[in-house]
Amino acid sequence: MKPYVVCHMMGPLDGQLLVEQWTPSTGQPYDALIAEYDRVHEQFGADAWISGRAVGAEFADGKPHSPIPIPSVERPVHVARSGADEYAVLIDPHGKLHWTGPKTYGAATIVLLGRDVPDAHLAELSSDGISYVTAESDKIDLVHALETLNTKFGIKRLILEGGAHTNAEFLEAGLVDEISLLLFPAICGRTSSQTIFGTRPDGLADRLRLSMISSEVRQAGVMHLRYKVDYAWKNKGG
Repeated sequence: MKPYVVCHMMGPLDGQLLVEQWTPSTGQPYDALIAEYDRVHEQFGADAWISGRAVGAEFADGKPHSPIPIPSVERPVHVARSGADEYAVLIDPHGKLHWTGPKTYGAATIVLLGRDVPDAHLAELSSDGISYVTAESDKIDLVHALETLNTKFGIKRLILEGGAHTNAEFLEAGLVDEISLLLFPAICGRTSSQTIFGTRPDGLADRLRLSMISSEVRQAGVMHLRYKVDYAWKNKGG
């Protein structure tokens, strides 16, 4: 059984991803926008949040430091800490991220890795008190990974806060149960800026339908929109 997944994002009217590129259009400081986003994040009461490698790189400020000699390591799962109040799950298929401790932004860290990540990197994570889950192939099976997060770590509600690529991968795999969007009264207008949900070769239009859960006007004209994601609408005659 996988956790309930909420994709929680923020953006301007044209859906651009990088907050610093559209902040000036709001007339508010960057920190004020992030604080509003964080307030809603906390209201979900999730057990964990998950992001891709690019977001993880913002927090992983260490350098390679595997133990010598390299001890035997656990595969496919190493549980460094169970029962944490909150987990930070980072997707790092090739083992490029390095930490200096067991937490990311105050949450116990779990790393999702590809099959071919060397034992030296796993030993490094273990010595740092970091949990990890390795895949059965070089590509991470998100369905299996989420089931493992539920069974091994007790994660029942997971907030997806990915970049455009990660968000699209989760939607394409049918793993997002709900979308939470803070829509700010702003326009980015950049021609090359990434959007909140990245593009896929075949698109996503014929894969899902959205239905409104709720809408709320918050401070400074911000709209909080919540949608249920339905992947089975074709089978219902929709």
